[in-house]
Amino acid sequence: MEVEIIDEEENPMLHRTDVRFQLTHEEATPSRLSVRDSLAAKLNKDAGEVVVRKLDTKYGMRKTVGYAKVYDDAEHAKAVEQRYALERNKIATEEGGEEPEPEEA
Repeated sequence: MEVEIIDEEENPMLHRTDVRFQLTHEEATPSRLSVRDSLAAKLNKDAGEVVVRKLDTKYGMRKTVGYAKVYDDAEHAKAVEQRYALERNKIATEEGGEEPEPEEA
């Protein structure tokens, strides 16, 4: 799988870089986690700092265009990203499950 960065846009307010990329692959569309790992390696980042948001492969093509958010550190990713996006990208949330119920006084 070959990763090519198409566009990078800095977002200093959220401590991240928005990245658009293109993958060239021989087999079926690669999994989100393998794309995350390859993109992290290409950008010299830890896998926990990369959140792949979109992968789009046209039928019959061996190219996939995607969008990812690359954070300065994993803590910023956990603070900003929605829980389902973190779960899809296998980034552990600090809550570790359901939110606790509020205690009654």
